[in-house]
Amino acid sequence: MDDWRPAASPAALARRAELLAAVRDFFSRRGVLEVETPLLARHGVTDPAIEPLVVQGGASLSAPRYLQSSPEYAMKRLLAAGSGPIYQLGKAFRDGEAGRRHNPEFTLLEWYRPGFDHHALMGEVAELLEHCLGPTGWRKVTYGDLFQAHLGLDPHSADTETLAAAARAELAAGDLELDRDGWLDLLLSHRIEPALEGVVCIHAYPVSQAALARIDESGPVPVAERFEFYVDGLELANGYHELADPAEQARRFAADNARRRQLGLAERAPDARLLAALEAGLPACSGVALGFDRLLMVATGAGSLDEVLAFPWGQS
Repeated sequence: MDDWRPAASPAALARRAELLAAVRDFFSRRGVLEVETPLLARHGVTDPAIEPLVVQGGASLSAPRYLQSSPEYAMKRLLAAGSGPIYQLGKAFRDGEAGRRHNPEFTLLEWYRPGFDHHALMGEVAELLEHCLGPTGWRKVTYGDLFQAHLGLDPHSADTETLAAAARAELAAGDLELDRDGWLDLLLSHRIEPALEGVVCIHAYPVSQAALARIDESGPVPVAERFEFYVDGLELANGYHELADPAEQARRFAADNARRRQLGLAERAPDARLLAALEAGLPACSGVALGFDRLLMVATGAGSLDEVLAFPWGQS
């Protein structure tokens, strides 16, 4: 068996160590506390698009536990308990994601900033990228403006049939059948993302894609206070002006489970401790999750995650 050797080169492993130190230096200088939360927890996310890995057995487990796809729920409990600004740098897990840009086990950087709205946090993400990568330059663009520029479509008003027709014309989607958000995701990932150059922050997403973000209803069209950062079309980070309303959070959990039923997926029990933390009072804050391994890809010029992971999924 010859695949015992690490996939990443010694230079890539050294660059990983340098980048880990740079991230910790960035937050130390800003007074943001590093925290650790459990990798195994009673609840997984309800989001139908994310499948966590499940640990079924073991003498200590009275019920299955989920390897966390993000430390978000636990970190919000810390915020509600008065932690102040916090970050976490550690492992996360998602099932069914393996390839050039995905590994089921990956390193995630996640941080939360009480008192920041999503625009303030966008600026800090850009500053972190400059701290780690050197001068980059960056620009903000709304989700709607991108669809107008690349496809001549308004993603907030176009109906499912219009989006499907655009996807079939632009991408030869054939007989593929998706819901409205599925077509939006397909057009974004296959038509728009490959055309993005440099560091781009997309914001003002459709409300149907708010996930755990607040909704801004002040403009002509309600939008989710959500953003994503890309570097040359590679998605690096996903952030929100965080939802703090426990009733709305419970409603979104229920909507996720309704969607899971439609897709034939098992329902997931909502995290009652997260809802209790929101009831106690989550401070007004914004948070973001950044794929550290992808950041390392950018820093080294790697073409795949295998080049920056010591032992990717196939060798673990």
